[in-house]
Amino acid sequence: MSDARPVLRVLIVDDEEPARLALRAGLAEVGGAEIVGECANGFDAVKAVADAQPDVVLLDVQMPKLDGFEVLELIGRAVPVVFVTAYDAFALRAFEVHAVDYLLKPFTDARLAEALERVRQRRGGASPDPVAIGATVRQGRTLERVVIRDGAHVHVIPVERIDYVEAQDDYVAFHTGGRTLLKEQTISALEAQLEPRQFVRIHRSYLLNIERLARVELYAKDSRLAILTDGTKLPVSRSGHQRLQELL
Repeated sequence: MSDARPVLRVLIVDDEEPARLALRAGLAEVGGAEIVGECANGFDAVKAVADAQPDVVLLDVQMPKLDGFEVLELIGRAVPVVFVTAYDAFALRAFEVHAVDYLLKPFTDARLAEALERVRQRRGGASPDPVAIGATVRQGRTLERVVIRDGAHVHVIPVERIDYVEAQDDYVAFHTGGRTLLKEQTISALEAQLEPRQFVRIHRSYLLNIERLARVELYAKDSRLAILTDGTKLPVSRSGHQRLQELL
């Protein structure tokens, strides 16, 4: 009797060879899957998703260069992702970014088969049954770096290198070391992810790295300018000035 399940084209992403071997063996055992590529780091994974167009990515969380969440941010939600990791602390965050499933190493063949079935349901337009999450997520998590896709290039910017951020319609412009890089995101969403003692909303359109501030000047009644260490001038709103005073 033939297997009526659609064959899933799978991309495996894990920086450890034994983990990739375990996934290969598990996929061979459960069937219904074709491995279209393997990657040992996040940069290669982003390129492989574009090239191979897999049906699902089996993605490790903790990897060098780019972690699993940064890979997911860059590839978007068009390709279903199943996180495969030895750490349960990221489970809640995984489902917040719409991962299909979350496999804890070591996993059983039955659990892997269940994850693949959830992918088939998602691809078929059905809403998979919710997964019970027996994990916690660290509260108060702030960004340590920002990943930005610029055509075929991926930029990884530590937040301490950001001079300021400017809202531009549905994008934010990151100004860093004389460069400007655009990312599709709202400035309010970004503000919620940054350390509030380091980045302050000085204006509805500007977030400033407080370490880049040289001084604040009054140039008209109730109107102020933030002068950065490189001479850049940014507008400061009344509420923005209050926030600055609280930090300085």
